[in-house]
Amino acid sequence: MKKLFRPLVLGGVLLLAAGLVPVMPATPARAATVTDANLKQMLEDLLREHPEIVLDVLRSHSEDVLDIAQAGANARRKAALEAQWHKEVKNTPQKQISLAGRPVKGNAAAPVRIVAFSDFTCHYCQQATRVLDEVMKKYGKNVSLVYKHMPLDEQGPGMLAARYFVAVAAQSESKAWKFYDAMYADRDRLLLEGQKFVDEVCDRLGLDKARLKKDAASDKTARIIAQDLDDAKKLKIDGTPCFLVNGLMVRGALSEPLFEAAVDIALEATR
Repeated sequence: MKKLFRPLVLGGVLLLAAGLVPVMPATPARAATVTDANLKQMLEDLLREHPEIVLDVLRSHSEDVLDIAQAGANARRKAALEAQWHKEVKNTPQKQISLAGRPVKGNAAAPVRIVAFSDFTCHYCQQATRVLDEVMKKYGKNVSLVYKHMPLDEQGPGMLAARYFVAVAAQSESKAWKFYDAMYADRDRLLLEGQKFVDEVCDRLGLDKARLKKDAASDKTARIIAQDLDDAKKLKIDGTPCFLVNGLMVRGALSEPLFEAAVDIALEATR
């Protein structure tokens, strides 16, 4: 804001001091003297009578103007979300969802658990994984992550990857998270190659292929994914990604500061 306001003030003062823009004079023969006491009013009068000064400054500092507008929008959104989350953490009971048997990333006993409703083929989910990675690093043992499946196309590569994530987790939780990383890191290949890419990743992880294919196609795996979809429906989640941070609803691929605000509120409530 200082960058933008300084040219306005300087230009206005110079014009006033030079007498290039008329003001209400103290006497007919002499222009008014600019002082600390009357500067604000004189600038307001100047800019009201000559709005082109403002427009010229805005044009020459357009990037600063956009930065200020974006910062203001971000601040308003952050304040609104924080108010919502503070209200939720006090008045909303913990949301009951199925987590049994799901692999946990991070400290399983962490005071804050992030539950992600996501789709391996979703671009915004891919973006959100980068934020989650930074949040997990920053909060360390205070946070954990559980992944719940919400593939939007039940016959597409998103459902295929979901089934294999469950199947991989049945063999190794740590390898399930490596599978998760690989799916999002090469999301384009998952979309284009489907089974071929999934098989390549699973081969790289050194998994039991016969068991993997059997588990991926099993009724047990289908029930786990159906439970996740049912939980999403009960919570009225209609798009991905969506997160529960100890029950606080976080919708969309939020920026790191916004996501951290939700974690901070949830963490404070546990103390």
